[in-house]
Amino acid sequence: MKGGTVQINWHETKPVLTLDFHPTTGLLATGGADFDIKLWLMVCEAEKKVPAASYQSSLSYHSSAVNALRFSPSGEQLASGADGGELLIWKFHQVESGQAWKVFKTLSFHRKDVLDLQWSKDGVYLISGSVDNSCIIWDVNKGSVHQILDGHFHYVQGVAWDPLAKYVASLSSDRTCRIYAKKPQTEGKIAEKVTYSCQHVITKAEQQSSDDSKGVKNHLFHDETLPSFFRRLAWAPDGSFLLVPAGSCKLSPSSEPINTAYILSRKDLSRPALQLPGANKPIVVVRFCPVVFSLRGSNSARFFKHPYRIVFAVATLNSLYIYDTESIPPIAILAGLHYAAITDIAW
Repeated sequence: MKGGTVQINWHETKPVLTLDFHPTTGLLATGGADFDIKLWLMVCEAEKKVPAASYQSSLSYHSSAVNALRFSPSGEQLASGADGGELLIWKFHQVESGQAWKVFKTLSFHRKDVLDLQWSKDGVYLISGSVDNSCIIWDVNKGSVHQILDGHFHYVQGVAWDPLAKYVASLSSDRTCRIYAKKPQTEGKIAEKVTYSCQHVITKAEQQSSDDSKGVKNHLFHDETLPSFFRRLAWAPDGSFLLVPAGSCKLSPSSEPINTAYILSRKDLSRPALQLPGANKPIVVVRFCPVVFSLRGSNSARFFKHPYRIVFAVATLNSLYIYDTESIPPIAILAGLHYAAITDIAW
């Protein structure tokens, strides 16, 4: 396999903090510390036979650094979160000169920087996480707050929406991952508001001592000294498991902590079912390929029993690992691509 890199450094040499691909057109949106959102079309240059990024337009409205960008599942809207609590919904319009994205809603309630956001599968709701220690679920069409989840005690640096619409999850620098479950609606109340309540707080795991004495509980996640504002977690496309970054675990009570990412099975979201092999640097973002693949049949003893193969990317501060559910070691490792810390990844 031959690979190449496409370099985009046109955010006025400022950090690129977030990016996302449009679900159908392949349009790439990037946001950065220059307060701008830029749209790119990935094209293949016939002569060089390598992809290249063709600049399309800029969406200039934010007055601060853009930290998170995500297209809606339909591709008709784009959500962008920035410093100072700015959160915008952009809507796609067909105009005489071609195509344009215009501000559709301004979602106002966060008091401080928005660090991550995620759409519900139906595109009706949005969840955001902020430096104000809260997650907010928004009703996008109304442009209003649907529910505030305020259980964290420090910055919320990652949020994820279950594709099967039963759970939302958040990850904070207070060293906890919280799983919120949809409350069952009372029969007969058709218009009752759908809300979520905290079902699990994942924070520590017991480490058994070698001398069979009482185990010691160790933190599962890095504290606030992690040199990144992002801990972007993600659900598998089929909702079968949740992948959580910023993990830190000890193989024995006396050993040094190693960096990892945890896999939480949908069957038991109260504790990690599996952890990925230790990385050299802390893991700050994970992202699933939206396409599922057929099994290769190369590993009959795999941990996952899916009838298909799910591929996902795990990014540390300086490297990118590609895994699939059919093998234990990564299928690819990419390193040395950036001069500064990785902040986001997209398929």
